[in-house]
Amino acid sequence: MAILLSHGGWGMPTVPIDVAVEHCARLGFDGYTMGIKPGWTTDAANLDAAERTRILALFDHYDLELCGLSGQTSLLPDSADELAQNLALLHGYIDLAADMQRPGHPLPLCLTAGGRPEDWGGAKHLLVERLAELARHAERAGVVAVIEPHVSSALRNPDDVLWLLEQVNSSALKIDLDTSHFNTQGMDIDAVIAQLGPQSAHVEVKDERGIAPDHEFLIPGEGTCDYVKILKALDRVGYDGFVDIEISFMVQHRPGYDPLAVATQSYAVLAKAFADAGLPRRRT
Repeated sequence: MAILLSHGGWGMPTVPIDVAVEHCARLGFDGYTMGIKPGWTTDAANLDAAERTRILALFDHYDLELCGLSGQTSLLPDSADELAQNLALLHGYIDLAADMQRPGHPLPLCLTAGGRPEDWGGAKHLLVERLAELARHAERAGVVAVIEPHVSSALRNPDDVLWLLEQVNSSALKIDLDTSHFNTQGMDIDAVIAQLGPQSAHVEVKDERGIAPDHEFLIPGEGTCDYVKILKALDRVGYDGFVDIEISFMVQHRPGYDPLAVATQSYAVLAKAFADAGLPRRRT
């Protein structure tokens, strides 16, 4: 068992995949999560069979693991037409994950509920229905989808997350545990990880300051996030997978945003946290 460190392509929408993979590998990351939404250089719509093969060879060349796909697309949009478009995208993302994952190494597809916190009561059964359908497709494809609770979405409460998983009742649906969305709700992160960690197949971290709605997401090292505490809590629940650094749109919208420099800073902060937590990163 090992907890490994990856960088999220969510924070590198305009960076060519060749540049991103080489940079992250040279820094020392163990993995990389690829953004596949429209607007990213690795938009799933542009990844034909030859490009998928080339990208996997690129990861092999740099001894970096492709450890997830960021396909967050709202399941609670404002119109029926948008819902149909979003579900079609998500089915395509599941098929992409099936095609690019390695034998014995499931490639988590990161999902989001969308909506607003006040929507939960009226939307929870719609989420069950829509996630159950996606989970059936993921089961057929041999893929694991992971749903991300988000401080600003309908799905934000740990009890609601576990209720949702119980209702869907599929081995193909797990949790994408982004600790920042609980830190910014003022929750005890040890308790959250004890509750959600055993059902998590992907973990994300960023830095943060303040409590929602008066919060901001930051680059690792800029805020108050206790990464050592998070890593130790994940170790206690037996989490075996990647901790992925996600850089939020709040940061990306800063003037002069440099995704490569941000990755460099983030690696230094998280690598030190792993060392301070006494957790060696060993890939098998």
